[in-house]
Amino acid sequence: MNDFSREVFFRTARSGGKGGQNVNKVETMVEAWWCPDSSVHFTEEEKALLKDKLKNRINKDGYLMVRSSESRSQLENKSIALEKLKTLVTQSLIIPKKRKPTKISKAAKERRLESKRRDAMKKQLRRGNNYD
Repeated sequence: MNDFSREVFFRTARSGGKGGQNVNKVETMVEAWWCPDSSVHFTEEEKALLKDKLKNRINKDGYLMVRSSESRSQLENKSIALEKLKTLVTQSLIIPKKRKPTKISKAAKERRLESKRRDAMKKQLRRGNNYD
């Protein structure tokens, strides 16, 4: 995993929620901003993959932004936001395996057909012959 944390810049704002006077005075909410296009840690293919998978999260200026206001400490929120960003990027770089179509084996097909024959015979015997 590439360490792109030096390319991330942070913005702070006042956080909502519990905290009393702390909430009103201290900017504890942290936003981590990162531009995948200008990153030197990823290849062009990886950048294209990131842009494709995170297209709904990247803004019009090309920045990927993650917020954190879980803690009352700005420093903790900074590390939480950075971890969220790293997790998001790591998950986006995973290429899913292609599905290989499988065939039903001859034995399985034969078992299914034999079972159908047996059921049909059972029903035929139940009908009985009413020649009266």
